[in-house]
Amino acid sequence: MNRRQPITILIAALGGEGGGVLAEWLVEIATRAGHPAQATSIPGVAQRTGATTYYVEIHPQTRVELGGRTPVLSLAPVPGCVDLMVASELLEAVRAIQNGFVSPERTALLASSQRTLTTFEKLAPGDGRFDSERLLQVAAANSRQLATFDVAAAAREAGTVPSAVLCGAIAGSGVLPFARAAFEDVIRTSGRGVEASLRGFALGFERCTAAVSVGPTSVGQGVDGVVEVDGGLKSALQHPDLIAQGHARVVEFQDAAYGELYRQRVERLRAAEQLADPQGRHGAELAREGARFLALWMAFDDVIRVADLKSRASRFARVRAEAGAAAGDLLRIADHFKPGVTELAGLLPPSTGRRLLAWESRRRRAGKAPLGIALKLRADSISGFLALRLLAGLRPLRRRGQRYAEEQALIERWLAAVEQAAARDWQAGFELALCARLVKGYGATNERAKDNLRHIVEHLAHKDAADIGRARTAALADEAGSGLDQVLLQTGAPQRAVKPVPVRWFKRQASRP
Repeated sequence: MNRRQPITILIAALGGEGGGVLAEWLVEIATRAGHPAQATSIPGVAQRTGATTYYVEIHPQTRVELGGRTPVLSLAPVPGCVDLMVASELLEAVRAIQNGFVSPERTALLASSQRTLTTFEKLAPGDGRFDSERLLQVAAANSRQLATFDVAAAAREAGTVPSAVLCGAIAGSGVLPFARAAFEDVIRTSGRGVEASLRGFALGFERCTAAVSVGPTSVGQGVDGVVEVDGGLKSALQHPDLIAQGHARVVEFQDAAYGELYRQRVERLRAAEQLADPQGRHGAELAREGARFLALWMAFDDVIRVADLKSRASRFARVRAEAGAAAGDLLRIADHFKPGVTELAGLLPPSTGRRLLAWESRRRRAGKAPLGIALKLRADSISGFLALRLLAGLRPLRRRGQRYAEEQALIERWLAAVEQAAARDWQAGFELALCARLVKGYGATNERAKDNLRHIVEHLAHKDAADIGRARTAALADEAGSGLDQVLLQTGAPQRAVKPVPVRWFKRQASRP
């Protein structure tokens, strides 16, 4: 390392992971050792569209060695001039590579192998996740030295936050000219959660030392924490109790009678497949996939289910564990809601709900803003908890609501289309069964997804399996639906109706800072 140039460290951390504390620790370690050092930060953005970055520069010479001279340290990192890149999440490491901060000639890369999905990955109608194995290959190919392990898992094991684990990993990387004891001394004097932080530091030091590798050949030889993107899907497909799990899910959602309705619908799928494939050449794939997506669909997210999930004891225990709260600590949980006309109409009788939705539709066409009430409930308070339980207690009335009637009608429509298509061709029935995957999300996302499914069922159910599959793939790949419209045009089917944008509401939103 050049003794005349500062040691540069760039840290990318998500909210609540202690990235700022980590940067302060590094500066304090250097200062105690007599080295000039400084740290700056650039705040990230909310909703997992980026990370907060912390930039640390430490001069390799002490103030005594400098003989009174004061080095000028930079406030921002320079692409290609970073000695150590630290990322608390795998995609953030690759994002730093994309921005040019990591170079194979200079940069040692320390990254957590676990993923925290970005907003764009979650918004994708289909599986929008990046391939973790591919991300690791990019990280190894573009860094001088790579060390990856599951930082979040180590933090949970130690009962601390990721910053302590990352501090140990930085010490174990060997990039900084400080002894391990110097890092531990600074943590001891920090004053809060010292014992847990030291446990996390020790785990980070050990696992970084064991995980350090040079060059791209290390990828694929077993990296701790790497998860195959489709592993959960493959496991679900091979699980012998998949239908039993779906039955349990819908019973928990509503009641035993609803579970019986699920069983009857699965039997219809099985009968359709038996008729289309009496020899069983396809291994009951149509019934299995149809049952899987049917369970998810029947247990749809409405206000009643959300309130039930947010007021369960298991949820409080999970939040306490994630926050690292001790047994005697007070924990405040604030839940933010913004129910609109759609959520209200879903609880009303079908005729009343449809009239309310029609009124809201006319308002939107006139350019008015969608109605919604912003609510903040303290789930840990008596009033907030009782409000959630009151909403959850409306479960027996769910069957009488507009949302329930709408979902059941569309499910029956889809089931009938699958039966008719399977009677003609097993592959066509299978492709239509997979179209149930389109239904997901809530609010406007859920409505667009169901509109796409309705259009495919109405206009493509009689087409070839390849056309149905192309339409489903296009709908999953593009939430806006432009890809689906192209497929519809190619197959001779009518395009979807374009819903007008409320102009005045759009202008109001655009004018906001």
